[in-house]
Amino acid sequence: MHSAVLLIEFGSIILGLGLLGRFAARFRLSPIPLYLLAGLAFGEGGLLPLGASEEFVSIGAEIGVILLLLMLGLEYTAGDLVTNLKAHYPSGLVDGALNALPGAAAALLLGWGPVAAVVLAGVTWISSSGVIAKVLGDLGRVGNRETPVILSVLVLEDLAMAVYLPIVTALVAGAGLLAGSLTLAIALGAAGLVLFTAVRYGRLISRFVSSDDPEKLLLVVLGLTILVAGVAQQLQVSAAVGAFLVGIALSGEVAEGAHTLLSPLRDLFAAVFFVFFGLHTDPASIPPVLLPALALALVTAATKITTGYWAARRAGISPKGRWRTGGALVARGEFSIVIAGLAVSAGTEPSLGPLATAYVLILVILGPLTARYTEPLATRLTTHRANTPTPRRLTEPASRDSA
Repeated sequence: MHSAVLLIEFGSIILGLGLLGRFAARFRLSPIPLYLLAGLAFGEGGLLPLGASEEFVSIGAEIGVILLLLMLGLEYTAGDLVTNLKAHYPSGLVDGALNALPGAAAALLLGWGPVAAVVLAGVTWISSSGVIAKVLGDLGRVGNRETPVILSVLVLEDLAMAVYLPIVTALVAGAGLLAGSLTLAIALGAAGLVLFTAVRYGRLISRFVSSDDPEKLLLVVLGLTILVAGVAQQLQVSAAVGAFLVGIALSGEVAEGAHTLLSPLRDLFAAVFFVFFGLHTDPASIPPVLLPALALALVTAATKITTGYWAARRAGISPKGRWRTGGALVARGEFSIVIAGLAVSAGTEPSLGPLATAYVLILVILGPLTARYTEPLATRLTTHRANTPTPRRLTEPASRDSA
């Protein structure tokens, strides 16, 4: 009887997610806010709380995080990462300073303490690669001159995740300075080792994993990823970081084949992850943090636009392209929820989950709008200023004596 209820509940969740995804696609929206709202509706304090399937959804959510980071790693080779680090690290530093500090400041002003400040800094810092990639495709901007700048900023944020996630994991777990330093050292050592191995022996690794049979390729890549993620978690390093490093190590045809095969699985389990996050957020806890979330969203939307404008100007992009770059970077999404989820699971701050949910909901809706309208609005304002006649200076009439 219990298994029948589990199947009914989980089947209803998957069917509901599919219908929500179709609805979002019809209106060219990101489905992430709809998934979060679905989780809120069926979670604690929601309309119809789930029972039997919650543990199963929890496991699916963990797999969703692992697949999100694996697919992100598959997007880049180790050489690409090294090149981006050398060429665009100043943009990454500006991005981190402008967008992490508002989150940290907000947590401290709300009296949540230093650990919550570090977590909220990450929530406001990391843009949503998935939402931004979809928006660029929908707007037909993939081939634009500013698109490599946007991707470089996103890559640097993803690289920063490999260092940031172990720090957050140690902090929310209450690890001391020595244990936290050891965790970070292990993560950095693993990242360095994987990058070195990928650069020197990437072809050998890819050849070992490669298979002409899609079924075998899927099983080997997925099994290897979950295995490495489990080992990473056992070593007190984030499982997501382990998955990200596996993705970096694979390249060439193997990476392309794995990306094609794993994309549907990623979409499925990532949707389950967003629902799971919503399940653990009481809807009644959102209204008290709605105003802080809105204020934080407006501030960090402005700082992201500033970041993109600065990065594009540094790359020699025209003013219109600079505004498009800034507007495209505004959306937050999957990784902001991943970071907040670590703190929520550890019980760091009860209001952090509701604030992060409201914050992401606002910016995942606002992000596509800023990507579309920031440049036309900025162009109109600058043109209006240029066409506004400057008032003439009032001069006193010359005296007869001077004539």
